[in-house]
Amino acid sequence: MAKFKIATPAGASFTTAKVTYDYEKKALDLAGIDYEIVEGPMTEDGFIEVAKDCDALYAKGMPITKKIIDSLTKCKTITLGSVGVDSVDVAAATAMGIPVTNCPDTFIEEVADHCLMLLLGCHRDVIGQDQLVRDGRWREGRTPLLKMPRLMGLTLGLVAFGHVARAVAKRAKPFGLIVKAYDPFIEELVMIEHGVLPVSLEEVMACDFVSMHAPATPEAQAMLKEQHFKMMKPTAFFLNVGRGATVDEAALIKALSENWIAGAGLDVLVQEPPRQDNPLLQMKNVILSAHTASASARFDPARLGRVGQELALALTNRWPMSCVNPTVLPKLDRRRWQPISMERGPNS
Repeated sequence: MAKFKIATPAGASFTTAKVTYDYEKKALDLAGIDYEIVEGPMTEDGFIEVAKDCDALYAKGMPITKKIIDSLTKCKTITLGSVGVDSVDVAAATAMGIPVTNCPDTFIEEVADHCLMLLLGCHRDVIGQDQLVRDGRWREGRTPLLKMPRLMGLTLGLVAFGHVARAVAKRAKPFGLIVKAYDPFIEELVMIEHGVLPVSLEEVMACDFVSMHAPATPEAQAMLKEQHFKMMKPTAFFLNVGRGATVDEAALIKALSENWIAGAGLDVLVQEPPRQDNPLLQMKNVILSAHTASASARFDPARLGRVGQELALALTNRWPMSCVNPTVLPKLDRRRWQPISMERGPNS
C-alpha cells in the first residue's frame, strides 16, 4: 500500500490528463513520494467516502464544500490547478487548518493578451466588420468606424489591480490608453509605479473601457450592479476576463439591451456554459469566448506541473508555493523549501 493517498474527483484524475507528459506524477516522482491516486464520484457524499482519509486533495470539476472539508481527517492540502478558488470553501479549510493552493501566476500573460483582444475587438467592431464582408456589404464597412473615436487618448478603467490587471495596463500603454484603477486593497503608490492613476470606483466606471479583474470572493459577489453600469458612458465597453460571478449579469444585460453602454467583451459568465436562452448570446454588440483566456500551448504542462509541485511540497511537510489562506501555515509543523525542479518538456 502506498504511503500517501491523493483524492481527486472522477474525470479529473492525473491519468486522464491529455498531455504528452504526466506532469503531476512527474513532480511527485521527482520528490521520491510513494503515492496513489484515488478517484471519487462527483457527488458530495460519494466523494466523502473516498476522500475522508486522504493525505491530499486535488480539487477539480466539483465544489469542495464545507461538508467535504469537515470530513477530512488528515488532509495536508487542497490543491487547485486554477487561479480562482471559488469552488472551494476556503473558510472551512482554514478552520480545519488545511492550506488551499492555487496557480495565481501561471497564466497572467495569456489572460492579459485575451483582455486586450476583446478590447480591440469591441472598439473596432470586429464582429460587425466580419459580418458585413460575409454579407457582401464590403462598401459599408467604413461607415460605422467613422463614428468611433481613435483609440489613442481613450481611458481604460481597471476594477481591481492584481497580477492580470497590471499586465493589461502594461499592454494598454503602447496603444496610447490612459489607464486608471480602483482597488481598496492595493496602495496607490503601487499603481503609480505601474503608470496607472489610482481613482475611485465611480471614476473607473466613467472610463471608455471598464475591465473587471476582481477575484470571486464572497465580498466581490455581484460587485458591479445596475447603479454601476448606469455610471458608464453610452459609448463605453465593458470587459470581463476574471469571474462571471463578480457581475450582476441581469444588470449587465439590461445595460446592453437599453443602450446604457456600447457593448461588452466577455470570457466569463455567471453560468458556464450558458443556457441557450441567455440574452447575451443573441446580442451583436457582445463578443464572447468560452472561459478560454488562460489557454495556450503551455496551459496543461504549466498548470499540471504546478499542481504536482504543490502536492509534493505538502506531502513532504514543506510550505506551498502559493497559499490563499496563509494564516494556517505558521500553525503547521512544516519548513520552508524551494519548489521541486521540473525538467522542461514539450510545450513548456
